[in-house]
Amino acid sequence: MFNTIGVIGLGVMGSNIALNMASKREQVAVYNYTRDLTDQLVQKSEGQSIHPYYEIQDFVRSLQTPRKIFLMVTAGSPIDSVIGLLVPHLEAGDIIMDGGNSHYEDTERRYDELKSKGIGYLGIGISGGEVGALKGPSIMPGGDKDVYEKAAPILTKIAAQVESTPCCVYIGPRGAGHFVKMVHNGIEYADMQLIAEAYTFLREKLRLSVNEIADIFETWNQGELKSYLIQITAEILRKKDEVTGLPLIDMILDKVGQKGTGKWTSIQAINNGIPSSIITESLFARYLSSLKEERVYAESILAGPEMDHQSLDKDLWIEYVRQALYMGKICAYAQGFTQYKMTSDLHGWNLPLKDIALIFRDGCIIRAEFLNIISEAYQAEPNLSNLLVAPYFAKKVKEYQIGLRKVICEGIHSGISFPCLSASLTYYDSYRTGTSNASLVQAQRDYFGAHTYERKDMAGVFHTNWQ
Repeated sequence: MFNTIGVIGLGVMGSNIALNMASKREQVAVYNYTRDLTDQLVQKSEGQSIHPYYEIQDFVRSLQTPRKIFLMVTAGSPIDSVIGLLVPHLEAGDIIMDGGNSHYEDTERRYDELKSKGIGYLGIGISGGEVGALKGPSIMPGGDKDVYEKAAPILTKIAAQVESTPCCVYIGPRGAGHFVKMVHNGIEYADMQLIAEAYTFLREKLRLSVNEIADIFETWNQGELKSYLIQITAEILRKKDEVTGLPLIDMILDKVGQKGTGKWTSIQAINNGIPSSIITESLFARYLSSLKEERVYAESILAGPEMDHQSLDKDLWIEYVRQALYMGKICAYAQGFTQYKMTSDLHGWNLPLKDIALIFRDGCIIRAEFLNIISEAYQAEPNLSNLLVAPYFAKKVKEYQIGLRKVICEGIHSGISFPCLSASLTYYDSYRTGTSNASLVQAQRDYFGAHTYERKDMAGVFHTNWQ
């Protein structure tokens, strides 16, 4: 009997994907460059339909045709190396799927190279971490539609399910799947930083204990802020350090890592003139956090305002923080989905924005209650320019902007850094400004560089001799 699918790359994500497939009654061939991870998976999968191979040609021969091979390999040159090993053993019509966090432009290059050989290539965004990989992730496949349809029975089966609907949908051609995953991660960066800033205000300004803040996040997770990141934040704040007995959050060094997808999101937005300030500020916040030693030294040198511990109405200000966080979240998702739309228009991808919102509802890191509302907004208006002007969100930001303004002003007055909350408000105020100060900037450009300008009252391009 031939195996129905093969998995290459048996780290945490790859082994869990293989176990997920086996639990859905697929016959799964597995291969890893080093034997140890293969043996570990075999021991873990006792009784399941996982079949190990230690030579690449044996692995390929074990697969039914057209062969379907799922790669969970480190992005970059390792992907190219594995493809190079596979191609001599493959035939026209076989399919390679890259489930790693590859840059979408690399995916497009590999797609072109393999298409010329008659081999199908799908760039597949996978979100959900190791638990999602095992129990059901959000899956974002891109490539040729007919190639996807051959793999769809397996992909939709292993995806997270919401009301019997899989969190997997065909995204678009070429590198569209990995692009959507990239921007998903950018939204994730922003969402995490916004939550961290809300936590900072509650702790430093309202002087609430870690347990009190955990209670607040648990309450918020019962309402319109309900999301995976709010849920795990409450759980994180409950965790005690086994060594000191203190909240573990107080023992974790304040230096944040990143694996590149947030940076790629910002670079792509900058290269294509897409406003993505909240995501970019969340990336810069991570960069600044890495300067731990410098920040500790600067704290002893640089002055800021004295923290004003005047008595604030805690219940009122907790509500302001909730409103600020929700509005910041709306603005961050608005920027992410704008990046989807503008890039889709640029490449002619026709990204299904209403469906993308729906596949984010479970399995992925940014899953949240209001994704249903985002999907409804694009269902009602497929060419919606920005989520902020959709009726539901326009009403919400009108109500919640006061909370965001109050939290930012109070934080700035106290010397608290709010890069993403501030960027959210700036984005909102800039987007709603019909007549801006850009006219002065255009005049400056024309003055020193003869870059020309347009006029409000007549068509054409103009230049003035300013001196």
